[in-house]
Amino acid sequence: MVNLLLSDSKEKMLNSHKLSIENIVNQTRSSEKKFREGDFKGAIDDKREVMSLLNSEFCDKNIIAKFKKELSVIYASKFDLINDHKLKIDKFKINKIVKLLEQKSDERFYRGDYKGAIRAMRRAEKYLAN
Repeated sequence: MVNLLLSDSKEKMLNSHKLSIENIVNQTRSSEKKFREGDFKGAIDDKREVMSLLNSEFCDKNIIAKFKKELSVIYASKFDLINDHKLKIDKFKINKIVKLLEQKSDERFYRGDYKGAIRAMRRAEKYLAN
């Protein structure tokens, strides 16, 4: 009986993880589509929702790795200056840049500059991509 209860709770947890990564990927793609269509407010709202999902207790290293892989697919480009820059700096510097860009994104969001906010957030995500 106890094993049955443990397996049920474990299965629910696994399902919540699947749901979480699917939500993250779908929200990321939705945000990208809205950005390309010029809906900057909708794009930044979706990105902020993704960030809240990534910071939730259900998010683990596996989900973050899959998220970074998805970012690599979305932001793949032949001429990518950020990717070239990432090759020359260490992870500590990358994390510092990402935090600075996320802070700029938050500042711009609260001022109502949604276009600037989403641009800063997208730039931070490019540094996070594999």
